[in-house]
Amino acid sequence: MVRLPTGLRARLVITFTLVAVTASVLVATIGFELAKSALVERAEDTAVDVVERELDRIAFPIGRLRPGEAPPTAKNLEELGQSLDGPGRGVVVEYRGLLYADGPMTMDDVPNELYGRAKQNVVTQRRVIHNELWLIVGAEVYRRADAVVEPTGLRTFVFFPLRDEQSRLSTLRSKLTQGGASIVAIALVVALLSARQVLLPVRRLSAAAQALGQGRLDTRLPVHGQDELAELTARFNDAAAALELSVSELRALEAMSRRFVADVSHELRTPLTAMTAVAEVLNDDLERLPADTAQAVRLVLREVERLRELIEHLIEISRFDAGTATLNLEPVNVAEAVHGCLDVRGWGEKVAVTASPGLTASLDPRRFDVIVANLVGNALKHGGEPVTVSARGTENGLEVKVRDHGKGIPPEALPHVFDRFFKAGAGRTRSQGSGLGLAIARANAQLHGGTISVRPQTPGTLFTVWLPRA
Repeated sequence: MVRLPTGLRARLVITFTLVAVTASVLVATIGFELAKSALVERAEDTAVDVVERELDRIAFPIGRLRPGEAPPTAKNLEELGQSLDGPGRGVVVEYRGLLYADGPMTMDDVPNELYGRAKQNVVTQRRVIHNELWLIVGAEVYRRADAVVEPTGLRTFVFFPLRDEQSRLSTLRSKLTQGGASIVAIALVVALLSARQVLLPVRRLSAAAQALGQGRLDTRLPVHGQDELAELTARFNDAAAALELSVSELRALEAMSRRFVADVSHELRTPLTAMTAVAEVLNDDLERLPADTAQAVRLVLREVERLRELIEHLIEISRFDAGTATLNLEPVNVAEAVHGCLDVRGWGEKVAVTASPGLTASLDPRRFDVIVANLVGNALKHGGEPVTVSARGTENGLEVKVRDHGKGIPPEALPHVFDRFFKAGAGRTRSQGSGLGLAIARANAQLHGGTISVRPQTPGTLFTVWLPRA
């Protein structure tokens, strides 16, 4: 299946060329037909004039004879035929029982329809005889006798060859074809130039739109003329200016928001430290407190811990947003790093680890610890045991997989699990966790130049971390 070109340039050129071809064909066809009609008409008029002039010169008696007139002889018919004859012509003369034929034509070559019409007046007909086109002029001679014009019975049929006219028409057809081809070639060149002239502003607009998409918001185009493309260019410049202003305002607001979050997070650290100290004191005396008071203290302790985790996550996120997060790479034993991460948090007995003891990679230890802790913590809190961690080296880097065997993440929530503050399910809006853990894990992986992906399992969920070789 041939695919039609879809580009605007190709369509303009094709349309322009088709119009030129159609116009050339129409003009050539009409011109050829007019020339053909004029040429044939002139040949017919000339042939009829020759026949009528020679028939008017007949001197021997024909038709109803007057007293003293002798009937025409074969010699008379021969003289008449010779007077009608010419280069390449054929002549047939019939008079009652006499017949004269000169040239390759005979009475058998005279069409019956023409033979019948020749009784009335001078008639013509074009016919192909012996693979050649001829113009046949037929006429019956009339004579005035006693004030009455009556037929004489003398009929002549003159065959005029049209080879010269055919040659002229063939030459004309060739010239028209050559002229049409020249016109189409010129039209094609004009179409290409016109398409280039028309599409140049469109290409500039496309390049400018691409530049805008790449973040160069100061992109503007010069406006030339007052046509539709100039108006479109002006509208583009207005839209670009409005977009630049809006983006500048949004960036300023975003910077203010990030600074506000960072400032608030740092300011909360001081009262949070005091609250944590008080909570620890209360925790030590928890068994000596009344039951209701002890329950309230336990609630405060959970919320303080949750607040501490949230503030730490907000501070970490603010570093990524501000672009101040740094990467300190060093050789790390992956198995030891994973076990250390789990043991510090008391998860060593809950999580099964599969990793080669000699597996090492160039990592930032602190950020790798954050990645593993957030993924495993998420699996323990929201997934289901058993939770497994496996690590292996690949040709391109390090691959770490964290798998749980819980109910799994709903399919509609999978594309959003790494979004900030996203929690799958309405019932988790007040669950333990800040909603930032997976976002921070992904940010740390991307800082290493790696990725994190998530896939549903049966049962549970699988998170895969890939970190490239340094």
